[in-house]
Amino acid sequence: MMVAGIGCRAGAPLAALQAALDAAEAQAGPVDALATIAARGPHLAPLAGLRALPLHLVAVEGITTPTRSPRILALHGTGSVAEAAALAAAGPGARIVAARHVSPCGQATAAIAETAQKGPA
Repeated sequence: MMVAGIGCRAGAPLAALQAALDAAEAQAGPVDALATIAARGPHLAPLAGLRALPLHLVAVEGITTPTRSPRILALHGTGSVAEAAALAAAGPGARIVAARHVSPCGQATAAIAETAQKGPA
């Protein structure tokens, strides 16, 4: 399963969320779900509805991410909300397949994680 983690500033426009997600999907392919922190759930609900995707609200503090923003680390206890949300929602052993992409306006980020591959049945 592919999960897109989304981070955004309060009031980020839907177009910014879409642009960040589109950029991440261009690298990794389409996603099966969206994820973000609880505080941003209301901001992401329109995007989830538009894309007909489930939205997972997750805790991100303490999750190690490939990219690190000092500002986000101070605010949320992780280097990237987008990457950490994707990893948290994708579950144990998940890996980032599209690192943080930033919308052109800088108000939204998206990253994609893939669930751990399971062995043959």
